[in-house]
Amino acid sequence: MTDVPACPKCGCDYAYEDGALFVCPECAHEWSDAQPTEAEGRVWRDANGNILQDGDTVTVIKDLKVKGASKPVKVGTVVKNIRLVEGDHDIDCKIDGFGAMGLKTEFVKKV
Repeated sequence: MTDVPACPKCGCDYAYEDGALFVCPECAHEWSDAQPTEAEGRVWRDANGNILQDGDTVTVIKDLKVKGASKPVKVGTVVKNIRLVEGDHDIDCKIDGFGAMGLKTEFVKKV
């Protein structure tokens, strides 16, 4: 039997292994030993849980209304060469027909 670490979120000692993940039965937190910790830096994830990096290409998964624009950013719009930032939005990018824009990672998926 492997040695299962305590939950990093709540400290529970009753965590168990479920495939490649560890699961806490008290707070339902799931984690992997391969994931970077908060001490190593922030990790940005898309809507599907894939890790995002600067320069990635993503696709918009929901129509997004844009202030001051007559049309929304449509589902399936491809956004190339993203830049990850801290703040009220997670991604700085340029979208054809809209220009420079800030997006949240919850509305994109990695291509």
